[in-house]
Amino acid sequence: MKSSLRATHPILIGAIFSLIIPSSMLAKDDPLAWPAITTQAKPHAYWWWMGSAVDTNNIAKELARYQAAGMGGVHIIPIYGAKGWESNYIPYLSPKWMEMLDFTVKEAKRRGMEVDMTTGSGWCFGGPKVTDDEANAVLVSSEWQVAGGQRLTAKVNRSKTQALMAFGPDGKKVDLLNKISADSSVDWTAPEGKWTVYAVSQKPSGQKVKRAAPGGEGWMLNLASPKAMEDYLGWMDSAFANYKGAKPRAQYHDSYEYKMDWSPELLAEFEKRRGYRLQDHLDAFITGKPADRAARVKCDYRETISDLLVENTARWNQWAHDRGFITRNEAHGAPGNWLDLYAAADIPETEMFHLDRNILISKFASSAAHVSGKPLVGAETGTWLTEHFTETLADMKFLLDDLFLSGVNHVFYHGTCYSPDEAPWPGWVFYASYEMNPRNAVWHDVAALNAYAARCQSVLQAGQPDNDILLYWPIHDFWSNAEGTTRNLTVHARDWFEDQPIGKTAKELWDNGYTFDYVSDAQLKAAKVADGKIRMPGGKYQLIVVPESKCIPLATFKQLLALAEAGATVVFENRLPADVAGLGDLGRQRAEFKDLSSKIELWRSHQNVSVANVGKGLVMTHESSSLKWYAQARITGEQLGGHGLSFIRRAMSDGRYYFIANRGDKVVDGWVPLATQAKSVTIMDPMTGKTSVAASRQSAANQTEVKLNLSAGASVILRTFDSQEVKESASSPRRLQDWQAAGDSVVLGGQWQVKFLSGGPELPASFDTERLASWTELGDTNAASFAGTAVYALKFDANGDRLKAGLQTQLDLGKVCQSARVRLNGKDYGTLFTPPFRVVVDNLKAKDNLLKVEVTSTSANRIRDLDRRGVKWQNFHDINFVNLNYKKFDASNWPLADAGLLGPVTLTPVSEVKP
Repeated sequence: MKSSLRATHPILIGAIFSLIIPSSMLAKDDPLAWPAITTQAKPHAYWWWMGSAVDTNNIAKELARYQAAGMGGVHIIPIYGAKGWESNYIPYLSPKWMEMLDFTVKEAKRRGMEVDMTTGSGWCFGGPKVTDDEANAVLVSSEWQVAGGQRLTAKVNRSKTQALMAFGPDGKKVDLLNKISADSSVDWTAPEGKWTVYAVSQKPSGQKVKRAAPGGEGWMLNLASPKAMEDYLGWMDSAFANYKGAKPRAQYHDSYEYKMDWSPELLAEFEKRRGYRLQDHLDAFITGKPADRAARVKCDYRETISDLLVENTARWNQWAHDRGFITRNEAHGAPGNWLDLYAAADIPETEMFHLDRNILISKFASSAAHVSGKPLVGAETGTWLTEHFTETLADMKFLLDDLFLSGVNHVFYHGTCYSPDEAPWPGWVFYASYEMNPRNAVWHDVAALNAYAARCQSVLQAGQPDNDILLYWPIHDFWSNAEGTTRNLTVHARDWFEDQPIGKTAKELWDNGYTFDYVSDAQLKAAKVADGKIRMPGGKYQLIVVPESKCIPLATFKQLLALAEAGATVVFENRLPADVAGLGDLGRQRAEFKDLSSKIELWRSHQNVSVANVGKGLVMTHESSSLKWYAQARITGEQLGGHGLSFIRRAMSDGRYYFIANRGDKVVDGWVPLATQAKSVTIMDPMTGKTSVAASRQSAANQTEVKLNLSAGASVILRTFDSQEVKESASSPRRLQDWQAAGDSVVLGGQWQVKFLSGGPELPASFDTERLASWTELGDTNAASFAGTAVYALKFDANGDRLKAGLQTQLDLGKVCQSARVRLNGKDYGTLFTPPFRVVVDNLKAKDNLLKVEVTSTSANRIRDLDRRGVKWQNFHDINFVNLNYKKFDASNWPLADAGLLGPVTLTPVSEVKP
């Protein structure tokens, strides 16, 4: 029985979900202590202000509820309003709106919470002050054929035309911009031969601020226009100029959803940065032919767009700093270099969207933070996680783990919608959110989720990033495409990453346990070498890896070789790049590049690894399928992945933190190796707050191994100590144990008393039952529409042959829909919200045991009931309320969702597993 239970019914280390021990009870110098739970370690939330129809009474109530649930702050985003409340709308940035901002910040601070705000309403940047010329813009081109000796008869708008170029035989070209007359005619007659004339201008893309609040409507901003950004920030300044109230912590820019490929300054900025005129290559730029020249010109064009986006983001960041704010920026979606865009703000912020959850893409935000030395990495957390009102706390926990593994340490739930108490259930709700609000039934147990997140983030905000490799992003290969103009890189369509060499290399590194951060061309400029390590503003790395690339900027290639000469190890996959990127000064750059490449003499055909000594360092090429070169670079990969585990590390002055998650579907049970040598290891359960000395040993390979037993979906934190031997007494209240079955399981039967505690629309009648099933089957007629919490109580004896008083016993609740608080004989065993719903109990009595299980459902059946009865609760402007597929939300045909304690409930005697 022991072996079978051990294999199929694992018991998490530390008797999961036991009584939480606050970190304040742990001494600061205690090696078993958690890092302090700061405000920024607690989860924050997007706070949608519908129509900004807020008032001080409801603001105070809402913040009190968030604080009580363990949240650390809110992020104000004004959006469209609720129907019927128009008289309560407060125009964005009006004096009254600023009064509400002041009250909110002060009330939050009084409660130890933080407040952020979007620099605008809805998304993206934009509003009523954005003119047509400063709006998000797209290229407009016109083309005419003119024979030799003929006059161009087309009318060309003098004020709107940015370039007018004629291209003829033998590469001849004529700039006609100054030949446009006041009457829009062009004073030009074509010389001999066939000529093509191209005109370039721009127009607004048609995008208005998405989901704008009253007073925030207008064009989306052109983020590639320095003047547009300056004028936009001037509008914000007008609101804050006479503002004497409390300021939010941060300003925020949402994900890049602009449709833009041009700006008024683009041609001048292109010439300044690339060293030649884009106008002189409009023929290739517009037609895509000849392909090589077009690809090079467009590479330079796309790099220029990226530069402008980065500089405008930095301009916004500096504006915020000058006014006492920090910044959070979501760069994903942009057509530029994400790494530079993320790093241009204080807190890079990523997101995972429904099923679009690639940890390696979210690592772009954390990499930018790690490389540039930013301590926090944010995440828009829970956008379209599942369908509305069906989301569980377990769903959110598993998403959190994916984000933590990607390097995120400052999550923002997406989100909670401000709703006045006067609004009938479900109150005001936002169409793309998890509905993380006090009206959602799952809120009853959300404090347990928030405590888990806060403990994890306290660790992930401690120390320093601990990655060995800088993985260069050869974005110029992606930019060197003759087709189209810009292309937004998104978290949804991911071929720009997954089908490119960087995506394949990143996956290979990840799968083999090697830790890395991405690095951009601009970031590499800051790299220095000391003691063979590559030093970046945010930390040190062992080597640089360059995925296979066709072209590379000459400056980047020279920097890589300079780093090697100073002692760094640089690895090129398969071969050196073949050419330089772009068109500017191509002849000279090509000659210098070829000279440098020939001096290295790296590549030897038909060999897997080739090494060249360059100064004090090494330059290597390797076959992407071979990882032998890591050993030569003296880097050891973690082997956790081979055990079905994912991880992220943080470096401490005397060791490391490991956050480890079992994101697979199988139990992991056994000795797990770490790529470190530790004198001792402590184990920390973020679900309960308990810590203990871990069972550890040294392997034959002189690595530390730790005994772990993790169910599918479970997570744990390890703390390694390089030289300190951590000890604890047997009586330590934090003691964690690994358990195994010591007898047969006993099914708890008898008469369960079920009483409904809270929820709606009405509390069903209490009932008794011997059969555990969904309360939709066993309760009164109101139970089918009920969402909320019920307590299940059972009295039983433990004086049989298999179950005796005083035994350590595993309580297994079986199937729970969807979270449970457990008390046995008055002792609180915590809140369980992820399967398996198990906890080890230690206070069994011979007779008259009283088990109480407080179970909370989702809100699915209650919203189903509203739609079946035709109750009009979707009363919002703009998009109103939609389902996961952006269609009209209608739950009336949903099947009833299981709710309550479904069991079977069992007790199994257990004993401690000795290492």
